[in-house]
Amino acid sequence: MDMQTPTIPKIDMTARGLTPDEVARSRKEYGENRITRQKRKGFLRQFAASFGDPVIKILLIVLAINIVFMFRNFNWFETAGIAMAVFLATFISTLSEYGSESAFLKLQEDAESILCRVKRSKGIFELPVGELVRGDLVLLQAGERIPADGILISGKLSVDQSPLNGESKEAAKNPAANPPSTWDLSHQNQLFHGCTVASGDGIMRVVNVGDATLYGDMARQMQEETRESPLKLRLAGLARTISRLGYFAAVLVIVADLFNSIVISNGFQLPAIQAMVSNFPVLFGHLIHALTLGITVVVMAVPEGLPMMITVVLSSNMRRMLKDHVLVRKLVGIETSGNINVLFTDKTGTLTKGKLQVSHFITGGGNTLSGENISNFPGLYRLVELSCYYNCASNISGGHAIGGNATDRALLNFILPLSGSLPGNYQKRETIPFDSSRKFSASHIAGETDIFLLKGAPERILPHCRSYYDEKGKVQSFASHGRLEELWKERTQNTERVIALATASSPISKDGPFPSLCLVGLVCIRDEIRPDARDAIRQIRQAGVHVVMVTGDNKETAAAIARRVGLLREGDSLGVITSQEMAKMTDMTLREKLPGIHVVARALPSDKSRLVRVAQDAGLVVGMTGDGINDAPALKKADVGFAMGTGTEVAKEAGDIVILNNNISSIGKAILYGRTIFKSIRKFIVYQLTMNLCAVGVSIIGPFIGIDTPVTVIQMLWLNMIMDTFAGLAFAGEAPLAEYMNEPPKRRDEPILNRYMINQVAVMGTYTVVLCTLFLKLDWTRNLFGFAADPIYFLTAFFALFIFCGIFNSFSTRTNRLNLFSHLRGNPSFIGIMLMVTTVQLGIVYFGGSLFRTAGLPFRELLLVLALAFSVIPVDFLRKSYLKSRNLPRSF
Repeated sequence: MDMQTPTIPKIDMTARGLTPDEVARSRKEYGENRITRQKRKGFLRQFAASFGDPVIKILLIVLAINIVFMFRNFNWFETAGIAMAVFLATFISTLSEYGSESAFLKLQEDAESILCRVKRSKGIFELPVGELVRGDLVLLQAGERIPADGILISGKLSVDQSPLNGESKEAAKNPAANPPSTWDLSHQNQLFHGCTVASGDGIMRVVNVGDATLYGDMARQMQEETRESPLKLRLAGLARTISRLGYFAAVLVIVADLFNSIVISNGFQLPAIQAMVSNFPVLFGHLIHALTLGITVVVMAVPEGLPMMITVVLSSNMRRMLKDHVLVRKLVGIETSGNINVLFTDKTGTLTKGKLQVSHFITGGGNTLSGENISNFPGLYRLVELSCYYNCASNISGGHAIGGNATDRALLNFILPLSGSLPGNYQKRETIPFDSSRKFSASHIAGETDIFLLKGAPERILPHCRSYYDEKGKVQSFASHGRLEELWKERTQNTERVIALATASSPISKDGPFPSLCLVGLVCIRDEIRPDARDAIRQIRQAGVHVVMVTGDNKETAAAIARRVGLLREGDSLGVITSQEMAKMTDMTLREKLPGIHVVARALPSDKSRLVRVAQDAGLVVGMTGDGINDAPALKKADVGFAMGTGTEVAKEAGDIVILNNNISSIGKAILYGRTIFKSIRKFIVYQLTMNLCAVGVSIIGPFIGIDTPVTVIQMLWLNMIMDTFAGLAFAGEAPLAEYMNEPPKRRDEPILNRYMINQVAVMGTYTVVLCTLFLKLDWTRNLFGFAADPIYFLTAFFALFIFCGIFNSFSTRTNRLNLFSHLRGNPSFIGIMLMVTTVQLGIVYFGGSLFRTAGLPFRELLLVLALAFSVIPVDFLRKSYLKSRNLPRSF
């Protein structure tokens, strides 16, 4: 009998290791086995770089001007507010970006924390992987990580290459007489840094070390700078627009004020004008007044609350997203998610569950049972338990299978928990370990009866089966294998791996012919598709996002999985390309074909980074999912990287967002949240620009109608608190609506201000300016509030009108629908904040006194002010109705 107890395979130990001189020469010529670390920006340096944000630049200019004139006007409230907004926005941004650079450090720590056994001329040593050099001989065995790229010169290995290709199936590695000249994960004699030996023993000769390894190349890519986010790009455009308008308005105000002071006040009399111009002290005073007014206009035109509001809205939604199993590492990644045009998704662990499981069992009689139903047939299931438990290289720990290869773990997990006292009934006597050349393993167990168990490829075992066990565990004779072969091939085409289980009554030889075998059945194993993967893909594609599955599977398997998740139609093979086919395309060709590509098979780690780069060059906003070390470079390079929660720490550090439940449906939620956030930002911008336009307009017009300071500094501070802090919090709570997923993604370079927003700002801002101007100018309002006797009541009424116009305007801005209460329940904080602002404003009106320049208004006069302020709502209703009747754009 040829069966044997497990032994270590013979390894050729005659190969000579390097001498100390050869080690020194190799280290000098090829370098050490260490990954080069680029110089990292310090926190302070990165904090300083954050001030390059376009909106922050404008605020810094305004802050500098405010500081110059602060002592003249005692306007330190606003100066302090702007300074605080600038500091917090830049500080939080720096924290987010600084933390993202730790991906490379995690990778480096991961790589250098292991030791390896190295054979050199003076013996075998255990050395840190960083001391390896090209030409070294490394001894490998099960459980060890491969420390560099090299070729197997002795022994046989089964290697888990999932850190580099994301695939759960181990790769068989054997020595080759003529090793290939190119490096590819599919080559049988090539071993790669970062992979793990699943089984077997062998010796590797090191060929590539450090940066020259595939692992090192990924580390280099993770240190490359990423491009600006779409939001930052759009804010730059907004900042340019606002700054130009602000500076133009300031110049206009300065000229108008000087014209009023010099020309109009002198009744257009040339002698009087000349006298004033020649009187330098008087002229200087008018120049300072005009310049101060112009600076005030610039300050009021700039939305200084925007950086803070963006931070608030991103932070608040980050907490909400955590409830949906979405952990945000970089704040800007949330908003970017809503702009994705193309999503490159990994298969293993993202579309699938990420581990092999038994899906079906085919009996010898040709009946197909689900994995759960086989236990309903105790006689047959007992034989399955024996085969999966005793003819297996895996073990049980903590109620789960550990060790061995993925197939053995799947089979052992299939029979857990064990029925009865199976382990104590039999003893394993002898085994034939699995070998890829033999395509089977065998075990001899003794107990109630002696039995020989076989497990292996159907093509190796099925031809020798003369009988089979039926559902009751009784032996039946085979008439034909035809039906089983059809089912086996059908399952294989359905992306399942099929394993045959059989028994023999006599000893089995590892080299000779099999005796007559009795088939237990065919076990079908596959990495199950996630239950909601198909619906998630449909939802994401419905949102206008082009989804491309990138996998290490072969073309046929990849296409079958793509059809199951809805990326391809049944029978459709178009849109599937392999890594080799993609390598033959130029970047231009790939860019042109990208819209028609749905699957990339046999993908290498470098393919993912190339796909991201090409898509970005085409102007697309790119999302990338992944969980392995192989995904980290592409995760970092993409506009938004989605790392899976059970993925490697390196992948999580490289990603912007971590999907805690590994479910692609959570990516759909992230896209929805991203779109909601962008709309919230746009709503806030509309609200603030409308209020700013009103404030600028009143400040410009006020002096010309005899009101030098319609709004005091303290009142402006309260106004800024409403516009910046409270409004930001109110709009940050907007609920994500499913209808947003029916809209196409925004272009990366799409201006932040669209036609609808400009229309609303122009119409409502103009109306509010006209309303406030008429209130200040008309004799009717002046007489009603006793302006002639004491202007305090009149100015109090105007201040209340100004603030309540903003409060009512917030309701109109919150939704583009005619119904202002649409989805208001989804944002209860909005109601609470606006009620709080209203309460405080009423308190200021009646108890603000000299600090706020207010006096208590009679109840009837307060109602009149509220009625006038409320008029912004019907005016905006008419505006929305007009746009709707004309079928004009009505979307943020």
